[in-house]
Amino acid sequence: MSALPLSGFRIVSAEQYGAGPYGTQFLATLGAEVIKIEPPKGGDTARLVGPHFLRAGESVYFQTFNLNKRSLTLDLRRPEGQEILHRLAEGSHAVANNMRGDLPEKMGLTYAALAEVNPAIVCAHLSAYGRDNERARWPGYDYLMQAEAGFMALTGEPDAPPTRFGLSMVDFMAGTMMAVGLLAALVDAQRSGKGRDVDVDLLSAAVHQTSYPAVWYLNERDVTGRAPRSAHPSVTPSQMFRSADGWVFVMAQLPKFWTILTDRIGRPELADDPRFATPAARLANRGALTEMLDGIFSQHPTRHWIDLLAGHMPVAPVNGLDEALDSDFVARTGMVAEAPHPDRPDLRVLAAPIRVDGARPPVRAAPLLGADTDAILGEIGYDAEEIARFRQNGVV
Repeated sequence: MSALPLSGFRIVSAEQYGAGPYGTQFLATLGAEVIKIEPPKGGDTARLVGPHFLRAGESVYFQTFNLNKRSLTLDLRRPEGQEILHRLAEGSHAVANNMRGDLPEKMGLTYAALAEVNPAIVCAHLSAYGRDNERARWPGYDYLMQAEAGFMALTGEPDAPPTRFGLSMVDFMAGTMMAVGLLAALVDAQRSGKGRDVDVDLLSAAVHQTSYPAVWYLNERDVTGRAPRSAHPSVTPSQMFRSADGWVFVMAQLPKFWTILTDRIGRPELADDPRFATPAARLANRGALTEMLDGIFSQHPTRHWIDLLAGHMPVAPVNGLDEALDSDFVARTGMVAEAPHPDRPDLRVLAAPIRVDGARPPVRAAPLLGADTDAILGEIGYDAEEIARFRQNGVV
């Protein structure tokens, strides 16, 4: 395909695990050269996350967040490591990290530390709680943010314990926000010649994603609770219903979809029933409506209802992960790609959700630990003897 939008940009990232690598992977997929800095001993802890491994120390999990990147092993705590970082920063456009809030300054990853060698450098920071408050030194993970920001109180059945999302969605949202902030600062740096720090923290990202229930509460003191069947808090029917062989999610978000639903399931009289004639009436009688629609949907399997309703109103099967990934539609849209790896030539990964010029960008398997160290050091001016000394001394 033609040159990707970020071709020619170099991003250096001292990153590990999920949130930061997820964000920078978007940059790499869109064409940026992303140099992943990893500790010489062991590398990114994500390389050790099981249960599935391609080789000793090379996990399948690691492939999720590090496609299209280069790996540089570097000990940033050493003076020589800082010298290498500065030389890298001199020829780079941005430096990112997802370290604990108090560490970027100590590791020389801030704009103040790097502006002298590159005034246009953008420094993006993703921490658990931010770098400028009493929690800066606190470690933190996605699940904690789901708990503290109220996500778990909003998720699950009303009579169940608070429930987290099945995936680390706060990590993914925060990583994406960091990438957006980095790109915005990068655009400005291209115009002004001056970089800056950009900060995102997991808790702020999580709180921001409480969205309209937050605004309802802040203005009306209305605390949104959990609704049965993963239902929308204020619109019905917009929830799961039992089918003959599982579940189907039906969303009559607009009044017209309620009419379409009643017509297509052969029950137009429901639209005139006083209990269900208006959105407010349907919400007030959600229990009775659920029971009635369950009785209808349970007469046929999910596939029957998808065939009947799809394209006419919002509807989806409630799939297991295997069903979702084996979907013919997902295959046809190209969301699964191959990224050949030395240990598995047919390694399958998720393709980019962003299309460029109508096509999904190509993917390359995540790098082996330190696979690009010698090449990168050579590119920034170190000779073979210097590189050998760095390696002997544990700098790389």
